[in-house]
Amino acid sequence: MTAPSHTTPDRPTTLGELRASGHQLRSVKAEIRHNLLALMRDDEPRFEGIVGFDLTVLPELERALLAGHDLVLLGERGQGKTRLIRSLVALLDEWTPVIDGAELAEHPYDPITPASRRRAAELGDELPVAWRHRSLRYSEKLATPDTSVGDLIGDVDPIRVAQGRTLGDPETIHYGLVPRTHRGIFAINELPDLAERIQVSLLNVLEERDVQVRGYQLRLPLDLLLVASANPEDYTNRGRIITPLKDRFGAEIRTHYPLDLDDEITLVRQEAELVAEVPEHVLEVVARFTRDVRESPSVDARSGVSARFAVAGAETVAAAALRRGALRGEDEPVARVGDTESIVGTLRGKVEFESGEEGRETEVLAHLLRIAVAETFRSRTAGLDLGSFVTLVEDGESVETGELVTSAEVLQQVGTVAGLAKVLDRLGLGEAPSPGQAASGVELVLEGLHLTRRLAKTTTDDGRTVYGG
Repeated sequence: MTAPSHTTPDRPTTLGELRASGHQLRSVKAEIRHNLLALMRDDEPRFEGIVGFDLTVLPELERALLAGHDLVLLGERGQGKTRLIRSLVALLDEWTPVIDGAELAEHPYDPITPASRRRAAELGDELPVAWRHRSLRYSEKLATPDTSVGDLIGDVDPIRVAQGRTLGDPETIHYGLVPRTHRGIFAINELPDLAERIQVSLLNVLEERDVQVRGYQLRLPLDLLLVASANPEDYTNRGRIITPLKDRFGAEIRTHYPLDLDDEITLVRQEAELVAEVPEHVLEVVARFTRDVRESPSVDARSGVSARFAVAGAETVAAAALRRGALRGEDEPVARVGDTESIVGTLRGKVEFESGEEGRETEVLAHLLRIAVAETFRSRTAGLDLGSFVTLVEDGESVETGELVTSAEVLQQVGTVAGLAKVLDRLGLGEAPSPGQAASGVELVLEGLHLTRRLAKTTTDDGRTVYGG
């Protein structure tokens, strides 16, 4: 993580001043427990940006943190495991004292390296103290097959040996990521991908709370919270978490995709970077489409359908609207239901299909998208009289929409339609919708009427959609 922009607070700068201030040393887990309890008592948010886990994952996580357990988050791809792990940083104290200039982030009351112990003995109360922001107390490693013990724990530094130090000198050690996260949170993503012989190097960290480097007579009593993420073992064939390591984690917490449609929509709205306006009903189509794909028997359920699928879909829909605006001169483009057709091709690679569906991937996704549009239409317009929209195309008349048909052109063809105001109100577009919003509402109704077999629809060679006619 990058260094914070905060300025260091005006606080003690020597060990003597720190003792005089009454500062107390707490372990990382005690620190997290204290801060979590304070947030719970004040009914404050504990995990910013985490959606859909309030009644399932977060209570389990809070119990694990209060118990002081290292933990594994187990779940399929795109369930927010890494996001949840990173949110734990906010539970650390905002600032904490460290020995100024020490290689590891050692507390002035508890130096652990030979160099820091020597300095503490020599300088006494004059030992310099610096203050470290919590954003710098988090380290993360993506487990890959080429990760070594040296990367995680440490190894001999040949440069220091070349400078004349002997191999037996502990100060020839170059510390790895785990010791450098002393008094912080260390996260390993995709732990099963870590070679089993490398996983063994973490056994002491989790049980004896120390590390040993090669043959050195050096033990570092580390203070940290270790959190790992992994895919369920019945999904990943790339490796496994060795049994002794699993036994040393205090908690295994299962994550999941959003259980409710509203949570799925909230997640998409929160995470997507939209370059054009995407009304709620269009986001609902994307969210329902994601859920339908996730539950489809044609899709490999073990691989999952990531939340990134929905996020990328919403961003693609917004981009389609922006492209139309640029090509046709619309200053404020608004996404429409027809724009969702563009996501079938672009998101196909994000889905793992069952072997029997080879060659039918696009057909399957297109069918599921139509189902999502129909579900959204029914939920949003239930109880409304839409007969006036059907009469629009009686006697051979038609309404033409499409990727490059502007909102003004759609509205010009529709004219004044009885019941349109109620439809727009039901869609949450307000009493004075923009032309783009109104056209978006009209297109949902036309497509919904087609999917419920009340309107005919044809597609022209140049990609335009004609309702009626």
